[in-house]
Amino acid sequence: MKTISHLPQRLMQLLFVTATSIALAFSPVSQAADDGAKAVYHVDFKDPTRYSATLTSINNIINYYESELMEPEIHLVFVGYGLRFTTDDDLKGTPYEAGKPLKERRAELKGRLQSLMDVRNVKVHLCDKTRGEVGLDPSKVYSGIELTPSGVAKIAILQSEGFAYLKIQ
Repeated sequence: MKTISHLPQRLMQLLFVTATSIALAFSPVSQAADDGAKAVYHVDFKDPTRYSATLTSINNIINYYESELMEPEIHLVFVGYGLRFTTDDDLKGTPYEAGKPLKERRAELKGRLQSLMDVRNVKVHLCDKTRGEVGLDPSKVYSGIELTPSGVAKIAILQSEGFAYLKIQ
């Protein structure tokens, strides 16, 4: 009799584990991974080494997402001092004037950014308000960079759409 009364409890445990496993397999949790493959990087600083670390981080996150068979959507938004990384213009006479460390690394950083845009499909935006404040002609902005009326608004909009906010320190 002890075996018979014990059987329903074991059966109930087995049914619970099976039902939970099936529910998890088909639940929105499995979709969350795809939703999480969205990130927006914010560049508003002037340090070329920090910017280089940002480009490395973008490449690394894309590699990770792809290794997990996720389709990444990455955006990079330049605001303020970030303007320095979107043009070959030295921005003389502006608060964003290029210094020696940037001038020495500009070609390398430009090539890495271009690769991320062309090969890894990273979407790049420059705050048009920042660009306009210093009078930089839009034709001097690197090809493929989209001008957005407000960089911080672009970041906020992307965050409201589920993009993770990342800023390399």
